[in-house]
Amino acid sequence: MEYRYMTIDDYDKVNELWHTIRGFVLRSLDDSREGIERFLKRNPDMSIVAFSEGRLVGALLCGHDGRRGGFYHVCVHEDFRNQGIASHMVRLALDALKREGINKINLIAFKENEIGNRFWKGADFTFRGDLNYYDHTINPDNIFSKI
Repeated sequence: MEYRYMTIDDYDKVNELWHTIRGFVLRSLDDSREGIERFLKRNPDMSIVAFSEGRLVGALLCGHDGRRGGFYHVCVHEDFRNQGIASHMVRLALDALKREGINKINLIAFKENEIGNRFWKGADFTFRGDLNYYDHTINPDNIFSKI
């Protein structure tokens, strides 16, 4: 398995992978090539991609705001799950955040994402039942689609 930092040149393959993940949610603007390019420029050398024999099989978007880190769209192709790929990508991204002086990370997993929730609990991430999560869409053109 080969792991490296994601670049915008990986976008087409990553987007293709995203579209194979059942229940995945993408936003029309944020997850467009332009949106991901902006994210990667703001957070260089943080997002991780995994390849098996030249085939992209995993991706993790990682960034921070100077105080807290965030993981987005963490996924592994169904045929390559349970091989430690997600765990390795998480370790690499956590190391990148640590180098930036980031001490805490937040992520969101949809309640119906049983595989993801099981993974995060097993990866020593703490479920926070004491918080309410709110969001507000500033640009109504940034619609989401569930795959």
